[in-house]
Amino acid sequence: MRKLLLLVIVMITGVVFAGRLFYLQVYDTSFDKLSQNNAIKIEYDYPQRGYIYDRNGELLVSNQPSYDVMVIPREIKGLDTLEFCRLLKISKETFIEKMNKAWVYSPRIAQPLIPQLTKAEYASLSEKMYKFTGFYIQKRSLREYQVTHSANVLGFIREVDERIIKDNPYYEMGELIGKQGVEQAYEDVLRGTKGVKYIQKDRFNRDIGSYKNGAFDTIPERGKDIVLTIDAKLQKYGEELFQNKRGGIVAIDPASGEILALVTAPNFDPGLLVGRERSREYTKLWYDTIAKPLFDRGLSGEYSPGSPFKTLTGLIAMEEGVIDTEEKIHCNHGYTYGRGQKLGCHSHASPLAMIDGIAQSCNAYFCTAYRRVIEKYPTPQEGIDNWKRHLTSFGLGNYMGYDLPSGKKGLIPTSEFYNRWYEYPKYKWFATATISNAIGQGEVNLTPMQMANFTAAIANRGYWYRPHIIKNIKGVDTIPQEYTSKIYTTVAPEHFEPVVQGMFDVYNKGTAASLRVADIDICGKTGTAENYTRIQGKSVQLTDHSTFVAFAPKDNPKIAIAVFVENGYWGSRWAGKIASLMIEKYIKGEITRTDLEKYVLEGSLMEEYEKPLTGKPFPINDGKEISGKFLKELELQAP
Repeated sequence: MRKLLLLVIVMITGVVFAGRLFYLQVYDTSFDKLSQNNAIKIEYDYPQRGYIYDRNGELLVSNQPSYDVMVIPREIKGLDTLEFCRLLKISKETFIEKMNKAWVYSPRIAQPLIPQLTKAEYASLSEKMYKFTGFYIQKRSLREYQVTHSANVLGFIREVDERIIKDNPYYEMGELIGKQGVEQAYEDVLRGTKGVKYIQKDRFNRDIGSYKNGAFDTIPERGKDIVLTIDAKLQKYGEELFQNKRGGIVAIDPASGEILALVTAPNFDPGLLVGRERSREYTKLWYDTIAKPLFDRGLSGEYSPGSPFKTLTGLIAMEEGVIDTEEKIHCNHGYTYGRGQKLGCHSHASPLAMIDGIAQSCNAYFCTAYRRVIEKYPTPQEGIDNWKRHLTSFGLGNYMGYDLPSGKKGLIPTSEFYNRWYEYPKYKWFATATISNAIGQGEVNLTPMQMANFTAAIANRGYWYRPHIIKNIKGVDTIPQEYTSKIYTTVAPEHFEPVVQGMFDVYNKGTAASLRVADIDICGKTGTAENYTRIQGKSVQLTDHSTFVAFAPKDNPKIAIAVFVENGYWGSRWAGKIASLMIEKYIKGEITRTDLEKYVLEGSLMEEYEKPLTGKPFPINDGKEISGKFLKELELQAP
């Protein structure tokens, strides 16, 4: 019996040990992972990023080979530091600084010490790498830009930092990620999927082949190519027109919402942000706080829209039933309100109805229309909020959901905004306190993208498509439905025809008559936006901004455009000329208005941009500087 008991105990013990051993070898991977840290080296095989094309198939961005010097800090042995630094053309101090960072990040994980070597640097270094234990060269691809324009559209790639790695564990230190523009917006599509190789090492830390015969290795998957809606020739031409000027152009196809051009000025050559000099070049661009070449004015510039906004004032007034196309409004060189306050206007025939009011850009007409819209309701608060409701339906005052980095949402003020501003109910405010909104001044701020979009909505007679820059992802059948669905405004379609006719007359007998292009029926609206800033604590008026919106042809439009030129004086002087040239370039493919082209290409506003740097205030209001507080007090006095 005792012998039997002993045999049972031995058998049970054997089964337990065998089961445990089976579990550890087959199911439990914790010891396997631990052993990998010591005996397995992980190497990544990076795929090529997808190519980027314009709408006509022109290649904009491809790839070029690059080589990174990688280091595994704990494996360094017998390093001749001076020889290594000489080969890499870096100082000993730089080497020590980089090595310290590598040790802090991880002594076990391979990470780039010197990234982005050229072919020549790689050739001279590769044959001597056997001397330097703990270092190896890893091949990857960098971007190669086929164009010198569109940097704001294309974006660039940069190394990930610890914050990105923490938020997205896909990335490892030293890997690259898209930043700004299309590279950022479509990073998941363009980057592809990296391959992984597991290399087994012996106790002397020598490579002895693939781990488990490559059973866990994966091959890289190349990023997908994408086709943009951008017309590269139109984009390039727009940037040429903006030489020695600041501002932006946004051009949209009203029939689809496709972005045809997205120009910001000044811009830069995207090739500057490739290679080992990327960081230095980026720093130069970043610290240029005057011209701001990294600032995308088309998406993030918030400006008073000026007179193009009058088209929306007219549409809302007709929708609210407070004015019709036949009623004529008198203009005595401006709109008088309150206690003798006057919002001036240039000389033109009077009285005017809706169509001529747009063609001649009459301030009195649209101030009257705006005031009626607000005063239709029992309180100005209700009137303002209803006014905002209409504007929101045009995509204003909010992010528009386009497929680029978000930019800014502009400002369409609400009753809550004005209640805070005027300290309501301590002080009451009325429609006249906000009358500047009627003509696109006051507190209204829009981005050029928003201005182009509301122009597209007018061109379509009441609806628009969400602006987008992706036309096709190769290998993917369709683009998201959100870019193919119509978005309707709150204004009925029948109210758009008189506004369209008024914009057509702007070109034929109005403020842009000198900008007509043969054989193209263009509808447009000039604008002059007041430009205030603060210098040495004082409110100062600088040279006005030049604004312009347009679409063409009048029927079945193919392009809607907004142009904004900082410190450009008045609408037809700069922005209108640029808009006409861009429209002709897109529709005809050539320029017949060579007089306009010569004026714009040879013209410069650099002297204007230097004026604010002097700190000398510009006289306004008969030499008196107007502070924000004084303007507020004037508005409060108006009944």
